[in-house]
Amino acid sequence: MVQAAQACLKEEVRTHPHPNPAGTVLRLRTWLRSLYEDDASWARRARDGLLAFDVGVLLFVVATSFAPSITWLEVVDTMLGVVLLTEFAARMLASRTLRRELLNPWNWVDAVAIASFLMPVSGEAFGFLRALRLVRVLRLYRVLDRLREVSPVFRRNEEAIIAGTNLLVFIFVMTGMVYTTQHRSNPQIRNYADALYFTVTSLTTTGFGDITLPGTTGRMLSVIIMFAGVTLFLQLAQAMFRPSKMRFECPSCGLLRHEADAVHCKACGVVLHIPHDGGD
Repeated sequence: MVQAAQACLKEEVRTHPHPNPAGTVLRLRTWLRSLYEDDASWARRARDGLLAFDVGVLLFVVATSFAPSITWLEVVDTMLGVVLLTEFAARMLASRTLRRELLNPWNWVDAVAIASFLMPVSGEAFGFLRALRLVRVLRLYRVLDRLREVSPVFRRNEEAIIAGTNLLVFIFVMTGMVYTTQHRSNPQIRNYADALYFTVTSLTTTGFGDITLPGTTGRMLSVIIMFAGVTLFLQLAQAMFRPSKMRFECPSCGLLRHEADAVHCKACGVVLHIPHDGGD
């Protein structure tokens, strides 16, 4: 695939010796596709770098979410937003099915998260939306494939890790929503800690009653937290306590989950070659 693209580029240069915008875009798109799709060592290192950058951004989000809005944080947010927007545009340009990418809801989640970095004027009101990027990062197939390749712990506990991440992001986002909608009018919600306390007690249906959200908006927000939160919590519990299995696609029937020491697919009987990390 890459060789064919390079051959097309050479033909483009031979027939159009003078630079032109279309040729520049074609070369850029070919290079970006190599970056996101190739198995070459430089491309893998670059994707690892992008993943490390995403992790760094997420750590920054967690560390600064409870901090007051100050100028230098807004500047850093904006700079990160520009970098993330550039990477998003590069991903769209490299796509072979741009229309499908634009219709993908996870790309819209990513766009909302990036927008939250680029709107420092909103201050703390919409900063919690930055946590949505974690969901998008873990939904990228290249990230999942890379984690399965390099991390035996992730391979053994993939569903539990993703379910736990979804629950944490939900708590983070709902805490921000509770604080945003209540801290100016509800004296019981004075800071993020109060909002987090209410979110967790509602999600677990403990409901001590010392903090409540008045009005229709508050009650509907409480209902969302209870219904969605309990669902995510049950998914995490199911992933943690069901018998441990490896995620490996059967080349014959496509069955994804197998016993860690399986030799044959239990659905079709074909011989499997599940990677083993050397543990028991």
